[in-house]
Amino acid sequence: MLEQESTETTQPLVEQGTLFAKEELERLTVKRAQWKETTVKQSLERIPERDNLMTTSSVPINRVYTPEDNVALDYSRDLGLPGEYPYTRAVQPTMYRAKPWTMRMFAGFGTAEDTNARFKYLLQQGQTGLSTAFDMVTLYGYDTDHPLAAGEFGKCGVAVSSLADMEILFADLPLDKITTSMTINSPAAVIWPMYIVNAEKCGFPMEKLGGTLQNDILKEYIAQKEFLFPPEPSMRLVVDTIEFGTRRMPRWNTISISGYHIREAGATAVQELAFTIANGLAYVDAALKRGLKIDEFAPRLSFFFDVHNDFFEEIAKFRAGRRLWSRLMRERYGAKDPRSWMMRCHAQTAGVSLTAQQPDNNVVRTTIQALAAVLGGTNSLHTNSLDEALALPTEKAALIALRTQQIIASESGVVNTVDPLGGSYFLEALTDQTEHAAVTYLEKIDALGGVLSCIQNGFFQREIAESAYRYQQEIDEHKRTIVGVNDYQVEEEIKVPTLYVDYEGQRAHIERLNRVRRERDQVQVRHTLDHLRHVCEGTENTMPAILDAVRAYATLGEIIDVFRSVFGEYMEPAVF
Repeated sequence: MLEQESTETTQPLVEQGTLFAKEELERLTVKRAQWKETTVKQSLERIPERDNLMTTSSVPINRVYTPEDNVALDYSRDLGLPGEYPYTRAVQPTMYRAKPWTMRMFAGFGTAEDTNARFKYLLQQGQTGLSTAFDMVTLYGYDTDHPLAAGEFGKCGVAVSSLADMEILFADLPLDKITTSMTINSPAAVIWPMYIVNAEKCGFPMEKLGGTLQNDILKEYIAQKEFLFPPEPSMRLVVDTIEFGTRRMPRWNTISISGYHIREAGATAVQELAFTIANGLAYVDAALKRGLKIDEFAPRLSFFFDVHNDFFEEIAKFRAGRRLWSRLMRERYGAKDPRSWMMRCHAQTAGVSLTAQQPDNNVVRTTIQALAAVLGGTNSLHTNSLDEALALPTEKAALIALRTQQIIASESGVVNTVDPLGGSYFLEALTDQTEHAAVTYLEKIDALGGVLSCIQNGFFQREIAESAYRYQQEIDEHKRTIVGVNDYQVEEEIKVPTLYVDYEGQRAHIERLNRVRRERDQVQVRHTLDHLRHVCEGTENTMPAILDAVRAYATLGEIIDVFRSVFGEYMEPAVF
């Protein structure tokens, strides 16, 4: 079979507002047809093209891209200049020419002491922001000595059961000079106050603190599944934090609307972008319903995206996302402040792409993904370590991951100009295609009743499951190559050193927890928890009452138990 290019189409010629003259496009159409019938045909007779040339998300890719694929591109409307609407090219006018992205390496394991030491090590090695991983027990709102916590201490992050742990976790760190990100969701409204109270005790007022709270509960129902309460009270807690941050903490991003976990669950790039933006719009609607004004809180909304293996698809995703979000904020919600139009985002290389087989190859994967994030215009970045398919990162593996970012920033030259791939026929076509596909999803979600309805009826879960299944089929059928997994395999004994979390740390942690329970003012603890229960039963913002409970050294589990008693627990409906 000589001709395999069934996806390539010629768009109708458009003259007004485009970069290309009608006459030139007409000549190109003729020239391209001749090229296919002569040069390409002769080449295919000698060497047929490979099948299944597509993106990681299974989007077919044309043989070549030309101005014909950008006939509707209006520079001012669709691209603009960096730092100006619609922000396709960047949210800042000079981007990395002024300073590199924030290198925010995700870190957390074992005890607060362990993670504090890792934080200090990474800062000494040139990291420019903190990013905190919490263990599964903390993520589910339990104290470490809860029966359900058995075997999980410190395995996927640091254990935090009370303010006493937070005091050690961030001891001797310049919280007024660095920003801190915390990957916490259902218990976010409790962990954040612990950070605030600890900072205040160290002399850093909350108004001066900068950082990001993940706090994205909707994606938990869609993908990550670390939810505790039903969606409605969970959304209330999110809006409580948004309202509190808007009023009291102008440098803090109270939510990081996260596509990362949606993508890791098996979504395509378009699904990741569309579902994340849909969640963002749901938070906007909820904050507006609370009575906040769009330009009060929208400038502090932030986003978090995965960066998978397909280099150009990932770059296009970032650019399409910025353009789409800016248009929605300005046109749908009438935001006037340009900061409200900006999609500021953190990125993390794709953990799901890492392999236990030939784990050294993961350094290459991470490098490609990190470069895509930078060329896509991310504002901060975490690079995964080569051993993360096997265990928590060792210190050496984390250092290699950080050095990957530093080499890109210092040696590659990609920081010297803004949006260096802007204007590429392929990239602009893929950006436009990604945006339109995301809009189609947003329209479908609206037609189905919105995000909460789509969570309840299983729409998101089915879409992701189908995409994940298709991707795995492509691997199993060798339509897609994963080096070291289904091709280029070698028989080897894996000799990568891995991090081990010992139970001595758990014993010390529980001893501290018991000491806190013995030495605190029990009357004050009971009073603050009773007051919190009263607030939860009403409609006022829960944050002040949570802060009071934290200051009294009420534990994470005790505070979350108040929420459980008032809000109930959530059981996900079966999806078929």
